[in-house]
Amino acid sequence: MSSIGEQGDELQHRTYWRWGKDEFLPEESFQNWSTYRSALLQICFRFKDRLISRSDDASEIAELRKQSENDMKRCLTWWDLTWFGFGSVIGAGIFVLTGKEAHDHAGPAIVLSYVASGISAMLSVFCYTEFAVEIPVAGGSFAYLRIELGDFVAFITAGNILLESIVGSAAVARAWTSYFTTLLNRQPNSLRIHTNFRKGYNLLDPIAVAVLAISASIAMISTRKTSQLNWIATALNTVVILFVIIAGFAHANTSNLTPFLPEGVQGIFEAAAIVYFAYGGFDNIATMAEETKNPSRDIPLGLLGSMSIITVIYCLMALSLSMMQKYSDLDPDAAYSVAFQSVGMKWAKYLVALGALKGMTTVLLVGALGQARYTTHIARAHMIPPWFALVHPKTGTPIYATLLIAISSGLIAFFSSLDVLASLLSVSTLFIFMMMAVALLVRRYYVRDITPHINLQKLAIFLLIIITSSMGTSAYWGLRPNGWVGYIVTIPLWLLGTMGISIFLPQQRTPKVWGVPLVPWFPSLSIATNIFLMGSLGSEAFIRFGICTVVMLVYYILVGLHATYDMAHQQQKLEALKVKDEDEAGRA
Repeated sequence: MSSIGEQGDELQHRTYWRWGKDEFLPEESFQNWSTYRSALLQICFRFKDRLISRSDDASEIAELRKQSENDMKRCLTWWDLTWFGFGSVIGAGIFVLTGKEAHDHAGPAIVLSYVASGISAMLSVFCYTEFAVEIPVAGGSFAYLRIELGDFVAFITAGNILLESIVGSAAVARAWTSYFTTLLNRQPNSLRIHTNFRKGYNLLDPIAVAVLAISASIAMISTRKTSQLNWIATALNTVVILFVIIAGFAHANTSNLTPFLPEGVQGIFEAAAIVYFAYGGFDNIATMAEETKNPSRDIPLGLLGSMSIITVIYCLMALSLSMMQKYSDLDPDAAYSVAFQSVGMKWAKYLVALGALKGMTTVLLVGALGQARYTTHIARAHMIPPWFALVHPKTGTPIYATLLIAISSGLIAFFSSLDVLASLLSVSTLFIFMMMAVALLVRRYYVRDITPHINLQKLAIFLLIIITSSMGTSAYWGLRPNGWVGYIVTIPLWLLGTMGISIFLPQQRTPKVWGVPLVPWFPSLSIATNIFLMGSLGSEAFIRFGICTVVMLVYYILVGLHATYDMAHQQQKLEALKVKDEDEAGRA
């Protein structure tokens, strides 16, 4: 197996379109059955090595990018990122899940569900923004967690990122088909193929597959052209959103807000855990840092600016829907269109359906960009075959990574319904955001070879208190939603853990440009809210999440562990040789 340095000398002579065994499994452990058996015998040793290992900023920013052979083009500004924020977030969540969750769980209080999930999302946005400014690479949360929490935690996150990417795109594509049929004045499932499969998997959706294929094709051609197309589509969608808000309040009937809490406070948080899906696309913006001209300025403006406006828009849209039609009469599949029809604006349902289609189309477009960049960086670390890390020399886009997400999403979208997808996606999304807040606290309060060991132990204890107390609060809420005794224990414990970090631990790192305010309180609150929302989801979602996690761990033990171990130790050997050569040159 050739070294990375040797590979670098050969890049000019290698074609992009190649698919030999060495492109998928180039590591030493997979050269033959003998080396693979040897690797399997070292599972415990290698797992310990990967569990305690950490990457660093320089490796993620510079060294790993060499695995892509060609650079992505720096062509984006804060303006692009702001519109990408609108394009990636406003789509299936607000147009589809709002009506469904208001009808099933929250009632008119769906607006409070959006407030709760919006606050939690903004706390996560703060964490993402600080990391993206400091570490402007395509890997997003995967790269950040690899630096702060290590390879194994990064792998679990990588698996959930890929799951989130694939399932999220499939869910939006299924919703696209529903609104397309509404635009044609047909029943939501009329264009799907009906089968005798199990419920939830019995409506085949070829249109969703076609939409995913078109979005991926555009994303593979050019990042800049995709951005321009997103501007146009999102601007048109913004006009529709303004119409929905203004027309909705113009036809408002305050009596529709009664009863405001049909399912009680529990209904608000059950809905909040699901509609959190509507905020999930913002993490795609962080993955575009590598293609941003001035990350330290453009990312805070693009991320924080777009998400602040989106949160307000979501709350206004949810309130206008609740006031326009009684929650029990809402159509779970096409709430806005049917609500306008109920107040005599039959023609408006076509405008709403068209706006929803445009919104979902931009979600798929921006998603195809961001998800492929996640996948690219995961492949750079060899957690999946490095073939998916390759960037095309002319387009400057990761074509193989884009195809991986598009094909996988297409297969799932063809079979699975939106409700099956949304609950699974929410668990995965909330888990990643919770881990990001933990990583932010680790980054601020721990620096290798500088932080005293006693302070590291204190940090670990305080984080454990924060996480366990948050889990206790969430569990107690699920078991006794009308109780209060449990909170007397769990909430003071959370305060104790957070206050302990604030008082007893000095910050070891100060952000160079932009940092999360009120550390450790904001990241700690992000941990608590994400865990709380996770606990509001049904058991079925966790069963699916658990099954997916087990599958990830099997893959890690058999493949990912050995690939990343070989990759890391090969880099260490190269660095050692480089130091040796420099020493010999100095003596000469």
